Amino acid sequence: MVVIRLSRRGAKKRPFYRVVAVDKRKRRDGRCLEVLGTFDPLIEEDPFKVDLEKAKGWLAKGAQPSKTVASFLKKAGVELS
Repeated sequence: MVVIRLSRRGAKKRPFYRVVAVDKRKRRDGRCLEVLGTFDPLIEEDPFKVDLEKAKGWLAKGAQPSKTVASFLKKAGVELS
């Protein structure tokens, strides 16, 4: 099963996340199928940036978003079923 989740990047105490489509059995920071966007919790204005067309495409193929990514996508206006 494919999931859409966050993959951590960045240095110690300076987190930066990628929004990725990845096989559920893979490690959190392992190889991903596709990078869909980014999330930077350290900036105030618009910390979540994602390619909505790619995200909708993966959701149409049956990918399941994590709870965190689902809340971000809902705020961005993506309809989740």
